[in-house]
Amino acid sequence: MMLNNMPIINGDPLWALLGRFRADQRKHKIDLLVGVYRDEHGNTPVMKTVQDAEIHLAHEAYSKAYGMLSGNANFNQQMAKFVLGDSPSLNNQCTIQTVGASGALRLIADLIATLSPDSTVWISDPGYINHRPLMEGAGLAVNTYPWQNKNGQLDIDACFAALEKAKEGDVLLLHACCHNPTGIDPSLEQWQLFSDKCKQKNIVPFIDMAYQGFGDDPDTDAAGLRLIIEDSDFAFIAASCSKNMGLYNERTGIATVMTTNHERHADIQTLLETITRANYSMPPNHGAAVASYLLDSPDAWLVELASYRDRVDAIRQALGAALKDRGVPVEFLDISHQKGMFSLLPLTKNQMLILQDEFAIYGMPNGRINIAGLKMTEIPQLADAIISIISR
Repeated sequence: MMLNNMPIINGDPLWALLGRFRADQRKHKIDLLVGVYRDEHGNTPVMKTVQDAEIHLAHEAYSKAYGMLSGNANFNQQMAKFVLGDSPSLNNQCTIQTVGASGALRLIADLIATLSPDSTVWISDPGYINHRPLMEGAGLAVNTYPWQNKNGQLDIDACFAALEKAKEGDVLLLHACCHNPTGIDPSLEQWQLFSDKCKQKNIVPFIDMAYQGFGDDPDTDAAGLRLIIEDSDFAFIAASCSKNMGLYNERTGIATVMTTNHERHADIQTLLETITRANYSMPPNHGAAVASYLLDSPDAWLVELASYRDRVDAIRQALGAALKDRGVPVEFLDISHQKGMFSLLPLTKNQMLILQDEFAIYGMPNGRINIAGLKMTEIPQLADAIISIISR
């Protein structure tokens, strides 16, 4: 029987831990696992502007007929402009709607495997847990470059030392902002160095933009991406509305191929559609329709997004202050100036297990915690637990 050949596969560690958290009966437990924004009540709210958009769409009662393989055309162009800004590089983009940013990452991986199957994709270490399986799932080789040094800063010298081994035609995968899991972003000067390295080595930039507007304002968060894109003749972008519009389970994203070879745009579009046709056919429209409505008149949504961003930053500052008051080592204090949802606690795998078992605080074994999932009222509990663990 076919099932006799089924391999024994370990489940995803993040979702396994989430199952353990849900089974935990302790009332003071804290979930810092999955990357979603939560309010002070512990809820992941639907944005008011998203609710208004959904009411409008329901009253308009647009058809549920099949759309195009490339998805919602208005959404695709609006998102391209949101990511790239008012730039001449807008003329170089070929964009298709995808099933979230993960779908965009896999679609682009399949595209790379079709165009250049011998390419190696270089990902950061530490990095987003799903980057490797998405790239390897498309049959691509994956290698890593270091990201964070012992002082909680970008280890750019070690990064470039590793990238010296990259060969022509390889792909450099970078987070546009709010690096997952460290919260450490390059400065604009460092983005220029990455751009120079890509040109020097003739490697292709691939930018993952999952958190635009969660670190600083959307234009600031996109500044490094725009710099490297404007410097490049060929590049890839994966972007998502999951975080900045709260459309997590609507799976709303885009994949963009940037090329100055405009004569090949139609061929690129056809190839992208051919790949998706053999996978999920076409993306769902609801999230894209909501996002398109918000992007038509973005002011109210951007105000709401800013309130989310300010709350996450306030949590960072309060947690940093609480840790400082308790006399933790200096490397713990980097949390205060890092960006976005995530940071890495400088704790060992065993210490993270103690945090879970003794204190009912759930983070990832590598120390990653979701800052955006922490309540202000839970900060003393987390800070006390950390100082207790490192004082042993």
